[in-house]
Parts: sequence; C-alpha cells; structure tokens
Amino acid sequence: MTRKLVIFDWDGTIMDSIDKIVNSLQLAASSCGVDVPNAEQAKSIIGLSLDIAVQTLFPNHESKWQALSEAYKHQFKYLDSTPTPLFENVEQVLAALKKSGVMLAVATGKSRAGLDRMMEQSGLGHLFSTSRTADEAQSKPHPQMLHDILAELNIEAADAVMVGDTIIDMELAANANIAAIGVTMGVDKRERLASKHPIAVVDNYLELAAVLGLEHIETKLA
Repeated sequence: MTRKLVIFDWDGTIMDSIDKIVNSLQLAASSCGVDVPNAEQAKSIIGLSLDIAVQTLFPNHESKWQALSEAYKHQFKYLDSTPTPLFENVEQVLAALKKSGVMLAVATGKSRAGLDRMMEQSGLGHLFSTSRTADEAQSKPHPQMLHDILAELNIEAADAVMVGDTIIDMELAANANIAAIGVTMGVDKRERLASKHPIAVVDNYLELAAVLGLEHIETKLA
C-alpha cells in the first residue's frame, strides 16, 4: 500500500507513554481529592484533548476540572518519573518512509507545548512535515485535525492514512474519510481496533512498515 501522507497519533503509537499518562492522571486525582480512576478508566480517555478527558473522567467534579487539568500537566511534566521510550524500530521506519518520499504528520491529543517537548526529547521532530495538537483543533474524534493537515499539505484524503492505537483514532480517521491502521502496542487491543474496520491492525513497526509498502525494511533492521 502506497500513500503520499502517513499521519501518526503520538501517545501509545510512537511513544510508549500510556503508563505515564495513567499514573499522572491518578496522581492528579489524588492531589485534588477526587476518586482515583483505575487504570482501565484512565486509559479510556487517552487520545482526547485534556479538557474533554477530564470532563469525561470526572463528570461529577465540575468545580475541580481546571485544577485537575493543571495537576495532570504538572504531574506529567515534573513529578512522575515513569519512562516513555519510543516503540522499537520507530525511528528507523519513520526515516525510511520519509526517505521513500512519503510525508509524515502527527495528530495528537497532546498540547502543542507537550508535543514539541516530546519531539525534541525523542529527536524525531525533523521527520514530520506538520502536526496538529489538541489546543489547535477540536478534540478527536472530530476530524478537524486531519482536515487541517490535509489542507496544509495539499493532500487528498484518499492519499493519506492514519495510524493510531485507540478506537478514538480509528473514529477520527473515519470521520475524515481517511483510511486507518491500528497498532496494538498502546491502549486498545486488536479486537477493539478491528471493530472500527481499519485497513490493517499490526503488532509492531516491522509489520507497519510492510503494510505501508517498505518491503525491505525488515532485512535492513535485522
């Protein structure tokens, strides 16, 4: 499968950051004196913009929504030390896609400051042509992020594909009439991703490379 543009989610798709997000949400809840969500509850809102995530996770604590958002950001940036490594072979596959002439972009529920910080820390920023974050567009699964990226890069929806680890990402792609590929390294399992009818569900970046038409990448990385 050849596409002119591959759009990636970030958390749980490029970076193994799910445990850090869950821990930071739980610590934020505890610091604000509200019921601490369990891991599955916390995972269920990953991908949403932070304000929508907090409202969804703590519907009965409207007076504390702002405090919860600020506490989460503080925990994630400064206090929680959970590692957030890149998934195996991410950098090599992204570089190979870019070298082959494919444009790369990011559509994420992170803030602009958060994404820029992660791109700098990971050293991947130079590989992406553009990106959209939760403070620049309506929250996933509203298609604005993808529509904005397509318009900026002058790419038709049929020439793009969205790669993500959550049902929210699959719905985002469907709402923008873009094909989707699910990855199982993050939040949602194969069965849940497949229920949204992506063109493929993969377990790692070597499988993703093959789906995207990088036939010889496995040999190069072996």
